[in-house]
Amino acid sequence: MIDSLLEVRGVRYASLVDAQGQVVLHAGEGSADVEVVNTARAMLGSLKTAMSASTWNDLLLDLDRGPMLLTPVNVRDQIMLVAFDEVASLGRVRFAVRRAIGQA
Repeated sequence: MIDSLLEVRGVRYASLVDAQGQVVLHAGEGSADVEVVNTARAMLGSLKTAMSASTWNDLLLDLDRGPMLLTPVNVRDQIMLVAFDEVASLGRVRFAVRRAIGQA
């Protein structure tokens, strides 16, 4: 599932992180930034409450070290984190993630 994401141009690494903040799967260069996932999870909880929303679709973070796409995987409340080269690659990366998790 995760290894196929590395075939997408621009993807540096991909990680699947569980609800407890543990890396379940990882592929690619570098290590999973679990702190980003945990912080994003807390922020998303606040935003969902403020917006009276029950779910979320994707979260793009454009950080100094490059963009990261966080996507919910409804199996056991996991989050797919994909780090890639530039925001211009977002559409390609997002489609690949949805295909990898069975939503495309």
